[in-house]
Amino acid sequence: MTHWFHRNPLKATAPVSFNYYGVVTGPSASKICNDLRSSRVRLLELFTDLSCNPEMMKNAADSYFSLLQGFINSLDESTQESKLRYIQNFKWTDTLQGQVPRKMKQKKFLFTDLKIAESHIPKLITPAEKGRDLESRLIEAYVIQCQAEAQEVTIARAIELKHAPGLIAALAYETANFYQKADHTLSSLEPAYSAKWRKYLHLKMCFYTAYAYCYHGQTLLASDKCGEAIRSLQEAEKLYAKAEALCKEYGETKGPGPTVKPSGHLFFRKLGNLVKNTLEKCQRENGFIYFQKIPTEAPQLELKANYGLVEPVPFEFPPTSAQWTPETLAAFDLTKRPKDDSTKPKPEEEVKPVKEPDIKPQKDTGCYIS
Repeated sequence: MTHWFHRNPLKATAPVSFNYYGVVTGPSASKICNDLRSSRVRLLELFTDLSCNPEMMKNAADSYFSLLQGFINSLDESTQESKLRYIQNFKWTDTLQGQVPRKMKQKKFLFTDLKIAESHIPKLITPAEKGRDLESRLIEAYVIQCQAEAQEVTIARAIELKHAPGLIAALAYETANFYQKADHTLSSLEPAYSAKWRKYLHLKMCFYTAYAYCYHGQTLLASDKCGEAIRSLQEAEKLYAKAEALCKEYGETKGPGPTVKPSGHLFFRKLGNLVKNTLEKCQRENGFIYFQKIPTEAPQLELKANYGLVEPVPFEFPPTSAQWTPETLAAFDLTKRPKDDSTKPKPEEEVKPVKEPDIKPQKDTGCYIS
């Protein structure tokens, strides 16, 4: 599905050594710092590892975050923060506004699969600047897009298992509404860095609305409403053509992230053939059997799926690593922390962009549900 879903560039981050000279006063504290460094490196490596699967990602994330918990929360499970809460700054780049590093205190965030990602919103210490990755509009757009894309898998499975056309139409309509909502969320952002992303959301909205009208037409035909079915299929044909045009516009729009090619995907092309064949069938049957008048207005889609909608999976951080004990925490002596000489300018540390793997699309790759 690499060439089906649009992705903004991966956030790049500066290396973190977790070396606290003077502060670390014991072997247990030193081991935690070493393990934090290696587990963070391992987690970041997996983001560009083509052989990575969800289980590998979860294990690596749990390993890192279980250790990081001791830097964030009190060991006695109270609401108090750890004394190490502000000992470390992290530098991340913005995915939309270029590779300019931003300093951040520790934040809790993790993106795993689509259903988990949509259920988790980062907890920020300070409000994000407008248009930055963790600003509310962008976070909401990411959440909605995750939900829409998880829903796409449900639609593909419903089609594969030949579920009722009414259910498929309702699921497609709900998915189109998700994409429309995500696009609306980004409408107030600067076009310079949001236009490409919005073009993708718009084409997906048109594509799934076409799916909804196509399968709704099948439902109408099964109810002997052939004239209305024809009009529904005509609307599907129009929206599919619009989605094709938007695919071309999307490919020509400059902006962050690699350009995917949805119109070359088998799942996209199948809809065009389905709309064409179903419309021709309805027109034949109307000419031989029904003789019904074709409405001038497309039917209003008031579809609601009774089941099959994707529900977010609640995200939970792993428990604090067993390496964290009161004795280990005491081995971090903040009174021995070197004084920060703010009068001397420090050279800006370069954050190298993430080199993402170049995945070549396979010929006629469709949606396969495992």
